Amino acid sequence: MIQSIWGKLGGAGIGLALGGPIGALLGGVAGHMLVDREGAPFGRPPRDVLFTMGLVALSAKMAKADGIVVDREIKAFEQVVEVPAEEHDRVSRLFRLAMETTDGFEAYAQQIADAFKDEPALLEDVLDGLFHIAKADEAVHEAEFAYVKDVATIFSFSQQDFERIAARHVRLADDPYLILNASRDMSDDELKRHYRKLVAENHPDREIARGLPPEAVKIATERLATINAAWERIAAERKIG
Repeated sequence: MIQSIWGKLGGAGIGLALGGPIGALLGGVAGHMLVDREGAPFGRPPRDVLFTMGLVALSAKMAKADGIVVDREIKAFEQVVEVPAEEHDRVSRLFRLAMETTDGFEAYAQQIADAFKDEPALLEDVLDGLFHIAKADEAVHEAEFAYVKDVATIFSFSQQDFERIAARHVRLADDPYLILNASRDMSDDELKRHYRKLVAENHPDREIARGLPPEAVKIATERLATINAAWERIAAERKIG
């Protein structure tokens, strides 16, 4: 049986393995700050731990930015991330510590950007996760939208890419072509090929194969549902069989 993400957090040296501000955050919750803030001296940090801790840190900073009560934000986070009941208190401590640290959200975002610079799809997963948490109260507020956009900029996403990602979560132009990153000039056959490529690239099985935690799989599942819905609208408009 694969050890859960929360089980790994209790492992010795996990903060050291992560390094940087995220490692320091985890070390603070563990009751020690013996973390190399310049890097990860024990090899490549666990990707699933870094992914989830990055979401924790960035979500907490988003809560501070938009002024929402932290307990509500934690509940929203736990709707996206699988947190066992016995780990709720530790997640709460992580949130509160991340909100209180002198490190700004930029430091956390930059560490994630550097760690996953060769995996833009994984960085997109983080942005999707932030949007899911932001809209847990059925609305993405202006401050939250601006915050996620700033994170996307640190992740080196273009304005067009950010709008494509945001369109899956908020009503921009209500444009299914924007969601699919497709042009209206494409033929039916070109659109079909493009859509099938997107399905293959965004299938949750890819997240599983990359060894990512359940929350990444959940994010990919919801993203694929949005892609499928956009395709169905286009297919209906064009009468594509």
